[in-house]
Amino acid sequence: MNKKTQIPWIIFFILPGLIIVLTVIIYPLFSSMINSLFSWDGFERQAFVGLENFKNVFTQFPYNERLPNALKNNLQWFVSSMLIQNTLGLLFGYLLSRRIRGSEFYKRLFFMPVLLSIVAVGFLWKLYYNPQFGLFYQLFKALHIEQFYYSWLGNPTTATSALIVMNIWRWIGFPTLVFLAAIDNVPVDCLEQAYLEGASEWKMFWKIILPLIVPSIMVITVLTLVGSINVFEQVYTIAGLDGAPNYATDTISTLFYRTAFGSQASTVPVVGIGSALSVIIYLLCLTFSVGNILFFQSKEVEL
Repeated sequence: MNKKTQIPWIIFFILPGLIIVLTVIIYPLFSSMINSLFSWDGFERQAFVGLENFKNVFTQFPYNERLPNALKNNLQWFVSSMLIQNTLGLLFGYLLSRRIRGSEFYKRLFFMPVLLSIVAVGFLWKLYYNPQFGLFYQLFKALHIEQFYYSWLGNPTTATSALIVMNIWRWIGFPTLVFLAAIDNVPVDCLEQAYLEGASEWKMFWKIILPLIVPSIMVITVLTLVGSINVFEQVYTIAGLDGAPNYATDTISTLFYRTAFGSQASTVPVVGIGSALSVIIYLLCLTFSVGNILFFQSKEVEL
């Protein structure tokens, strides 16, 4: 097959994916950028206002109060996911790579929650957190820990943490399997040589395994970062669009949706400012993702 006959086939196979990318990603992105530069009357575009909508996000009430609160919650999601979810995922992945008894069962057990619908997970954990008959209430009652006899989802101090715990339970299987696959691909020769030279298991992990799985750590970090910025359904299914209680669980994605399309507490959509928020979300994802990739690429070890 010569190059002239290959071109139609290349176009044939690339075109469906290209159409999906253009319609689902590129068009909405540029549409939001354009919409953010105009004032809106309901859903009708009005006058060109330049960067006025972006200015209003940071200076106009309630956005100047809601945005810092939402970003603080997004940061809490990211830090908690990195320190707890991904650290435990690395630990579980390493333990499973040791081929412990029942490792195949544990692989399936860890990954099973990932396959569940967020609606089902949200309903299940709402029952767990119920302050009258929930699983955690019964557990604390049996242990006589009275200071935890309250509604975790109804307390502004603990509501976001409660949602993060639910999300960690749901997603911990993903980094576990990614790290397991990465550790399994570490050359056995390197580990055997280190073992013969008297290296401890901890030293082999820290000096050999960890540097060699940096690409997988980079992937998990970027996915965690993007997922933490785009947190929406976890909050929506349990706390609603308004980030109950009293915006304590609000994130930048729920703030964007509430602004652009309205909600029960805020029924008037503000499309221009909503579009500006969507552009801010995109820029946050792009900036921090590229920064993470460049950082981890400098740490990669070549065999």
